Amino acid sequence: MPIPGNPLAYTLVYALESPRGPVLVDAGWEHEDAWSALKNGLGSFGIDIADVYGVVVTHFHPDHAGLAGRVREASGAWVAMHADDAAIIRTFREVLGKDVDRSWERENLRRAGADERELAEHSGRDGVDPPALPDRELADGELVDLPGRRLRAIWTPGHSPGHICLNLEDADRIFTGDHVLPRITPHIGLYPYDTPDVDPLGVFMGSLRRIAALDVGEVLPAHQYRFNGLADRARDIIRHHEERLDEVAALLSAEPRTLWELAAGMTWRGAWDEMSITSRRMAAGEAAAHLRALERRGVARREGDDDPLRFVRAR
Repeated sequence: MPIPGNPLAYTLVYALESPRGPVLVDAGWEHEDAWSALKNGLGSFGIDIADVYGVVVTHFHPDHAGLAGRVREASGAWVAMHADDAAIIRTFREVLGKDVDRSWERENLRRAGADERELAEHSGRDGVDPPALPDRELADGELVDLPGRRLRAIWTPGHSPGHICLNLEDADRIFTGDHVLPRITPHIGLYPYDTPDVDPLGVFMGSLRRIAALDVGEVLPAHQYRFNGLADRARDIIRHHEERLDEVAALLSAEPRTLWELAAGMTWRGAWDEMSITSRRMAAGEAAAHLRALERRGVARREGDDDPLRFVRAR
């Protein structure tokens, strides 16, 4: 399923057979090209979009949930996701109804330490609309409504608060969404950057340890390609983030630095000065998530009046 204008290029959507009709794992981006790819892909197996029985969404991001509502309209299918991501969609819809220009994002950037030129680059209109609300909210360990099969939801928060993997227990396969990918790692960010009492990177690494303990064969991720060796790959991702934590810790000192300055000092795929404001916003979210984990470990500490957000080395 193509993702227009995105370096990920595509989302892998899976169709699982059942006597009531196929159940999709994820649905792809809301775009005409993606809609055509979904209809044609199903059609190659003799499936009409109207035959779809259900859509289980691994998480609320638009390249996974974007077309779920359209599939529901075309087929009468149910849409399911974890309750925590359903709550986020409800919040987004409420916020955007009051703040169509996304001024809250600009304020978040300002508090992170972005300068006036950078703030001016943020149009507030580069986001996408929230996906459709689900009909069903899944809990950890719950079996998905897939007649004749055993598809179990495993709550794996981190990339999103309600991300789930789906273990097809009767076929020794697991659908990992964005949680475990074969060569790249998912974005782990904290939004807003100073949200209290949450540790997205900490829970992500805990989710990886949990998923690594499963005895399962083939891994079917939402991007790139299928692979084997779930436990080894999960441990590789944990090591990657430990190295990233060390990198962020090395940027800290007794002199307070803004979140924006710390994000600019981290290693990214491209140079900071060449990144768009949207990419910098996401980079700052990742920096904030790593700083929160370092705060929990007693390595980093917030300093000052929090405007802008500043951090120092705690020990």
